[in-house]
Amino acid sequence: MADKKPKDPGFKIGIIGGTGAEGLGLAMRFARAGDEVYIGSREAQRAEAAAKDVRDTVAEAKVKGLANTDAVAQADIVIVTVPWDAHRGILESLAEAIGDKILVDVVVPLLFDRGAPKAILVDEGSAAQQARAIARDAKVVSAFHHLDASDLRRVDHPMQGDVLVAGDHRGAKKTVMELVERIEYVRALDAGELANSRYLEEWTVLLLHLNRIYKAHAGVRITGM
Repeated sequence: MADKKPKDPGFKIGIIGGTGAEGLGLAMRFARAGDEVYIGSREAQRAEAAAKDVRDTVAEAKVKGLANTDAVAQADIVIVTVPWDAHRGILESLAEAIGDKILVDVVVPLLFDRGAPKAILVDEGSAAQQARAIARDAKVVSAFHHLDASDLRRVDHPMQGDVLVAGDHRGAKKTVMELVERIEYVRALDAGELANSRYLEEWTVLLLHLNRIYKAHAGVRITGM
């Protein structure tokens, strides 16, 4: 009798900002892949309401809604998806709890001017570089900027596109690339060092313009490789 294939243990993922559109979509996709998901919020009740949304969408989901610090404590990988104006404050409050864990920054520094998105210049260079300056022990990786939030939540439909992953810690970047490819039909590509995160973030602003003009849900697909 052939040996049984070992069960995939998956990842333990804490999503800070998991009550927002992007965070909730990622939570649904990772729950569908079999990962343990801990949705974090400043208010545990809001986090649990989001976790219920995930369970309603993914029946087998292993998901809990917790206060931010508790979500971080349970996770091996922390993903931050908060709005830009909350980025610094959230990370300052969680830096000690995050410690040397992998920290995936999905935040885009932008504002809306008369309904149009505009990139914001960041003193550190990018949101991800600001995260590294605040959470100094964390292994910061920049990723997941170009997956449409509404498409992420449609878990019965395959995603399409590439996720560009930038970071200076080789092992952490490899782990995040493995995490990316737990979303069916999505490919992870190595985008080099963390300094390149600026281009990933700014490209998101251009995608928002394209989606606005063409009433689309465009993502990124790199051809020729």
